[in-house]
Amino acid sequence: MSDPTDIRPPVFSTLGCRLNAYETEAMKDLTAQAGIDNAVIVNTCAVTAEAVRKARQEIRRLRRQNPDATLIVTGCAAQTEPETFASMDEVDRVIGNTEKMQPQTWAAMSGPDFIGTTEKVQVDDIMSVRETAGHLIDGFGTRSRAYVQVQNGCDHRCTFCIIPFGRGNSRSVPAGVVVDQIKRLVQRGYNEVVLTGVDLTSWGADLPATPRLGDLVLRILKMVPDLPRLRISSIDSIEADDALMQAIATEPRLMPHLHLSLQAGDDMILKRMKRRHLRDDAIRFCEDARRLRPDLTFGADIIVGFPTETEPMFQNSLDLVTACDLTWLHVFPYSPRKGTPATRMPQVHGTQIRDRAARLRAAGEAQVQRHLTAQIGRSHRILLENPRMGRTEQFTEVTFGTDQPESHIVTATITGHTQGQLCA
Repeated sequence: MSDPTDIRPPVFSTLGCRLNAYETEAMKDLTAQAGIDNAVIVNTCAVTAEAVRKARQEIRRLRRQNPDATLIVTGCAAQTEPETFASMDEVDRVIGNTEKMQPQTWAAMSGPDFIGTTEKVQVDDIMSVRETAGHLIDGFGTRSRAYVQVQNGCDHRCTFCIIPFGRGNSRSVPAGVVVDQIKRLVQRGYNEVVLTGVDLTSWGADLPATPRLGDLVLRILKMVPDLPRLRISSIDSIEADDALMQAIATEPRLMPHLHLSLQAGDDMILKRMKRRHLRDDAIRFCEDARRLRPDLTFGADIIVGFPTETEPMFQNSLDLVTACDLTWLHVFPYSPRKGTPATRMPQVHGTQIRDRAARLRAAGEAQVQRHLTAQIGRSHRILLENPRMGRTEQFTEVTFGTDQPESHIVTATITGHTQGQLCA
């Protein structure tokens, strides 16, 4: 009989997006049910070549710290290039994005002798998957905010992006399942729910009657009247439907913060990226949305140094920050991603990319400072993430000088700002 003191729960390392974090929570339950112990599970990201490099680095670090554990690699990088990780001496198992969410995968690896009982690589064709795994958990997060997966995969093929080959085609969680999950979360005391997905605005296209994301938002707010705050994560503005715009205009419980997948502000670069919008589409959406909800703030993803980008093209992206009045920028210096069409286009020199990224980040920081200054003297409803910090409805961090009731929503007047945070 084994010594119970030798049994150690699995160690998880999550890289990349909120969806990966969501799925790690599901894997924690699945491995517990299967009785997995003394294992290290790395849930990887594949969005850039740098993300894959960091995954390999993390694997080596965790192996040094856990020399006797079984090391399992999964996630998008494992799905798109399993051979990269299977060839690493530190790795015992590589499993795909579908396999990691299946109870039978973990059941087959339970027990002390599973190393030799299954194939080292278990990665099937992600494009054949037709269902999400949204039923596995009711969401995850802090005591105040929960994240709920409503969609997975992507049907689009942007020339810089490998993610569809890691996540598969778009699949939606049925509205009834989503509503039931959120009802349970509210019963457990959550005051805010965030809807997450790979391509959130494609939600519903594969469901009967092809509902849209706005239909889901309105249904949640109607069917879960006790939910104080609903937030949606990154959206593709060109796919925003009429019902979503109606919700923005009429539903105060839908938070006035949208993170936009813009990627660039130059029409030629957008075409070469194979995006579905042009510069004027982005500007028009921001103007329309803010007219419907004047307190709305925007975040955005923007790539700098995409192949063929000239200085005037970059300037169009830089100018988009003020044209759309963006507040929260995620700046991505372009790096070639193996397996994507953009790698075959003429590349921009690395020094130019770094310079442009610095200039774009500086513009973003100026926008943040402008936003923070404008809040002084205003009253905000703030959801507390810990006793001294919370977030406004626009997702701005607020610090307090005295302890507040954690996970509660409090109303406070902003007195100043420091280091990117408001003070109350």
